[in-house]
Amino acid sequence: MTTSRTTQVLCSLAVVLAAGVSTAIAADGKSLGYKDTPLIPGTQWHVHDGDRPQPRIVAPGAQFSQQAPAPADANVLFDGKDLSKWEHGNGVPAKWKVENGYMEVVPKSGVLRTKEKFGDFQMHLEFATPEKVEGTGQGRGNNGVNIWGRYEVQVLDSYENKTYPDGQCSALYGQFPPLVNASRGPGQWQTYDIIFEAPRWDADGKNIKKAHVTVIHNGVVVHHRQALHGPTNHRSIGNYDRKQESGPIELYEHGNPVRFRNIWLRPLGEYDKP
Repeated sequence: MTTSRTTQVLCSLAVVLAAGVSTAIAADGKSLGYKDTPLIPGTQWHVHDGDRPQPRIVAPGAQFSQQAPAPADANVLFDGKDLSKWEHGNGVPAKWKVENGYMEVVPKSGVLRTKEKFGDFQMHLEFATPEKVEGTGQGRGNNGVNIWGRYEVQVLDSYENKTYPDGQCSALYGQFPPLVNASRGPGQWQTYDIIFEAPRWDADGKNIKKAHVTVIHNGVVVHHRQALHGPTNHRSIGNYDRKQESGPIELYEHGNPVRFRNIWLRPLGEYDKP
């Protein structure tokens, strides 16, 4: 780094500190995360902490569950033909583009969510971030699979793209980075296989079980029955103060033309209850 560049970075850091906001600064002077957010319970890390260790990179196998056919008891949420099972907020018809077997985000159209609500489930979903790389960090291929509109598995182009670890691809947003970074390159199809165990409350509305999530990204386990601290939020930690026993699946719209295909979901039953 040149002397002038070093001076520029130090000056930028001084401005940030003078403003009372403690922020992690990368070598290029860009913010990677935050230090003025709450500590994540049981850790030394702030929400979106740029200093948190980056997950090691693991190249996934060539194939895992790409184009996996839906089991007989699955609810096919998107078969590549139409968005009849999806809508925007307040019942507005889905406006995302459908072509060549996939749906694609239409910028400024808003979050897409399923019309149906779900409890415990197994879900398969495939996505591709834009082949043309634009932006850095959270601005590159940003989307998310938001369970019940409360618990997000992050979608991001995390191939050679550094950001705060709890916001990279397959992170449980704002709480847990993935165990490893198993991302494919921009424009390539990737798979999520997700198992969600819903939280539980007693008759008095007291939470007695947290939500648990297992995520397999491109055939690599990145979360194994991980208990969430509460709903995932930007710059904050949620809690279980509001009883909710089911909810829709949401896909975000952050302006990036992310694509999705082959989405199906199986509600999970109970042992000894056919």
